[in-house]
Amino acid sequence: MKALFKSGMAILLTVFFLCTGCGENNPEQQPRDNETGEAGLTSYVNPFIGTAPLTDPEVIGYTPPENWRVWAGLVYPGASLPNAMVQLSPITEYGSGAGYEYEDTEILGFTHTNKGHWNLCNIPVLPVSGKAEYPFKSAFDHKEEQASPAFYQVFLKDYNVGVRLSSTLRCGIHEYTFKNPADRKILLDLGKANNRVSDWDIRLIGKNRLSGFQQMGKEKIYFFATLNSDIENIEIMDKGESNGYALAELEDSDEAVILRIGLSFVSSENARDNLKKEIGNKTLDEVRSEGKNTWEKLLSSIGVSGGTPREKELFYTSLYRAFLWPALRSDSNGEFTDESGKRRKEDFRYYTIPSLWDTYRNKLVLLGLVAPDVTRDVIRSLVDRGKIRDFIPTFFHGDHAAPFITGSYLRGIDGFDLEKAYELLLNNAYKEGGTRPFIAEYIEKGYISDPQVKDPHVESKGKAGVSKTLEYAYDDYALAQLAKAMNDSVHYEDLIKRSENYANVFDPSVNFMRGKLENGQWITPFNPQYPYYEYMYREANAWQLSFYVPHDMPGLVKLYGGKEAFESKLDSLFTIPWDTEYIARNVSGFMGQYCHGNQPDHEAPLAYYFVGKPYKSQQVIDNILENYYGIGADGLALAGMDDAGEMSSWYVFAAMGLYPLSPADPEYLATVPVFDEVNLRLDGNKPVSIYKTSKGRKLKEIRVNGKVRTSCFIPHELFRKGGKIEIFTEE
Repeated sequence: MKALFKSGMAILLTVFFLCTGCGENNPEQQPRDNETGEAGLTSYVNPFIGTAPLTDPEVIGYTPPENWRVWAGLVYPGASLPNAMVQLSPITEYGSGAGYEYEDTEILGFTHTNKGHWNLCNIPVLPVSGKAEYPFKSAFDHKEEQASPAFYQVFLKDYNVGVRLSSTLRCGIHEYTFKNPADRKILLDLGKANNRVSDWDIRLIGKNRLSGFQQMGKEKIYFFATLNSDIENIEIMDKGESNGYALAELEDSDEAVILRIGLSFVSSENARDNLKKEIGNKTLDEVRSEGKNTWEKLLSSIGVSGGTPREKELFYTSLYRAFLWPALRSDSNGEFTDESGKRRKEDFRYYTIPSLWDTYRNKLVLLGLVAPDVTRDVIRSLVDRGKIRDFIPTFFHGDHAAPFITGSYLRGIDGFDLEKAYELLLNNAYKEGGTRPFIAEYIEKGYISDPQVKDPHVESKGKAGVSKTLEYAYDDYALAQLAKAMNDSVHYEDLIKRSENYANVFDPSVNFMRGKLENGQWITPFNPQYPYYEYMYREANAWQLSFYVPHDMPGLVKLYGGKEAFESKLDSLFTIPWDTEYIARNVSGFMGQYCHGNQPDHEAPLAYYFVGKPYKSQQVIDNILENYYGIGADGLALAGMDDAGEMSSWYVFAAMGLYPLSPADPEYLATVPVFDEVNLRLDGNKPVSIYKTSKGRKLKEIRVNGKVRTSCFIPHELFRKGGKIEIFTEE
């Protein structure tokens, strides 16, 4: 078989150098929290980065239609703990990506779940006063708004209420300071969420406790809340309906209102138990302090020195964003509702399905490095779902549980049912009707076809056959590595052969990955610059998919006709201007034809390594780091969708100088870090330090523990043993 970019095929660095010493930098003073004055890495985190709109046509790549918000950022500024059940955040528009859009001027409520993907935003709560009427909302000013990990604060102008929020894993705590002690009310806008609410209920228990649920299709979210103020009356309008709500009228008082609320995906009783165990009688400041400490511990797993304050802000904000999803779904007593709707209790924490199409590329690798215990339980949750479905589930496209589970296992994460996971992943790879659509055609032909479409446009329907073929080929490679670890030579040989199927959609006459018809003919007419949502390509054009072979880059270089031809084509990817007439809402943030605003080509900047010119990759990487994050008039926009932390994780890896080009493989491609020193203190591993020894950005040499590397790949084994990586550069 081909050597799939292993050490024997690694690119050699041929430049000679003079040996120079590298002294360790002195630790820099940590920043201080704007409100509390306490030192900490959380002060570098700006949760508003990614909430602002992308408006500059030069950055977007085209002029958006009127009243059309480009799908960029789609993040929220509210309180959360890492991978928690609760994300307590303001909502300014239902049906928007994360519910909060920075350009909006009114807050509709504070919701308790979030992801940033047009769903969730459950259990909306809003303090109101006086003669407030439906539709309830209040103006606010960003000058009176603050956010940091596990904390959010704002002043509601229409109701004269100061709001402070914090959260635990499964609970939220609200503090409302009403300027007027009379006519204080709390809205529970239970007919609304980003998903369609099919039913809801609420009931008053005693004088100051509330219990109820929201139902969205099969999913039911329960809550239990307590207040420090008595409820004199509760008005319920159109119970269970989408336009219905509940309005709790509170007794008059000068005292701030404290609302403590627990959530559960099992029962109201469990929500009450979660609240008792996680918050009890704690104050908001106590909850906030505990949350800040939790984030400090996580963020301190990667320490940096050197770099500008802005680079640190972007780095730690990105690291923070990477740990908000997947989300916890089991209660403090261990119970959860499984895939079949059954209430169960197991010896692991139950999590949502990760956003695998987006985050298998980098975020789930980062999750495994920093939080292996969470990663283990995420895999156990996937396997549990697979036992019910008979297939390991995916998210959106591809079969990327294969590289996620394989890569995690090869990096040392175990403690899950490996044999069952492997059995289910084999089902994915071989059985029709499960995770991989059109798998029978793929096995028979070695590619997935698309229909002939007359005059195709952006939203033309098809099989996304090129994308599926390329992704299945990589997933086959990933599963082959697990087969090898399982000593299953039969499946290994078959899957490794199938991993070469990427070549079946490469048309050498045009040097692009190109769609095929069922009869094997190339689809015509063919325009490599035109983007599609799911015709031939998934959310991409031919340029953006034609460099995606992370498991066999040397083989891809040969397809193009050798290094010179490949380099020339790659140069064109980053220089041929995007056609401003081609508008796809979730494809934005271009460098030539390369799109950093969406995931399908995020590996392409590293491709120059395979023609022996890593410095050209570094030029592209540096451009992205400097000009595609924290941009726009307020410095708060992203060039594209964060997509559950994938775009953020790209920044984290690129900034610290290690990128998991093939996430199924336990190794990282070394680049030039932004910082002079990066110290990784990862759970279950030995410390690893990365030193950039000079100011230049052109990679010259890599040393690991004092020894020169002839390969640009750093094996994960270094994290198990600990050590030092030195990056030597020149101007």
